Amino acid sequence: MRKGLKVALGLVVFFGVAGGAWAWWLNDRHYESTDDAQIEGHIGAVSARITGTVLGIAPHIENNQFVKAGTLLLELDPNDYKAALEHARADLITQEASVRSAGTAVPVTSIAAFSQLKVAEAAEVEAVSSVAAEEANLQVAQHRVELDQASWKRADRDRQRYLALVAKHEISRSEYDTRETEAQTTQQALESDLAAVMSARQKVAQARSRVAQRQAAIEGAKSAPAQVADVKARVATAAGQVLQARADVHTAELNLSYTKIHAPVSGIIGRKTVEEGQRIQPGQALLAIVPVDDIWVTANFKETQLEHMRPGDQATVHVDAFNRDFSGKVESLPGAAGTLFSLLPPENASGNYVKVVQRLPVRIRFNADENKDNLLRPGMSVEPRVRVR
Repeated sequence: MRKGLKVALGLVVFFGVAGGAWAWWLNDRHYESTDDAQIEGHIGAVSARITGTVLGIAPHIENNQFVKAGTLLLELDPNDYKAALEHARADLITQEASVRSAGTAVPVTSIAAFSQLKVAEAAEVEAVSSVAAEEANLQVAQHRVELDQASWKRADRDRQRYLALVAKHEISRSEYDTRETEAQTTQQALESDLAAVMSARQKVAQARSRVAQRQAAIEGAKSAPAQVADVKARVATAAGQVLQARADVHTAELNLSYTKIHAPVSGIIGRKTVEEGQRIQPGQALLAIVPVDDIWVTANFKETQLEHMRPGDQATVHVDAFNRDFSGKVESLPGAAGTLFSLLPPENASGNYVKVVQRLPVRIRFNADENKDNLLRPGMSVEPRVRVR
């Protein structure tokens, strides 16, 4: 009887253990877990944008201290950048004055240039009229010469005829002298009118020369549109220099603002390397700020574990530091295996791939109310467990 009881108890224990193992297996097959995981987060590197000497550092800016976004971290010596800003503003004032001066020159140049053109055209008309008048005077002088020549020839014939009569004593000497005087007078008038013709010809040539000069002046005055365009081009150039000067002022203002370095995000300070009085260069890392309210888990699951895993699957994350479980969910699956993102990704030179189980980084996001006390920190080791089906 006692032997049968032992056998019955043994069977009960056996079937109990077997049933428990079966139940555990049925439940566990819906989960995937890994111990190759850690908490990660953004690390905001604070660096300088300009060259300068550290004038002062806020007293609470030390490693492991919490700062809010916008908090003044440190200040660089601003004197050089204040002087550069003043110089840029003075240059802007000069360029703006140049624009105003050039703008005033546009109407002045336009009026002067086109007025000169009108004057030159009027002078040309006057010169052309004077040529016509001088040519008319020349014709009159030439007509007088023709008349004088006829009078002189007639008077000279009379003189010669009277000279023959005097020789024959048919007329008195006084009558001959009268004809001789008349011939000399007409000859002098002819010579005078010939001189007048030469003078008239010279005046015609001078008048024509003035016409050529006036025409040249018109050609020069026709450059009025070009002169106005040149002045307008100088105005445009001055306006461009004003824009450049304004940009220089804006750049100087930005550089001056960069002498005060503020916290870009809220978080815990780490890796502080800057000290007061230090000379820093653009891009030089000064400290890092780790936001503690934006963290997640990167879990490297084997590729064989991802068959049924999908974004949105619920997860439990065990944090070794606190021996405590936190809830979350799968946020995203990776685009490639982790080895392909390494600094030196594997390269298959032989063309033969060796089948090795790869791990893929899965991102798990903590639920919103799980880290209210901000205890979790990037770099902590965790063991996530994801319910896949």
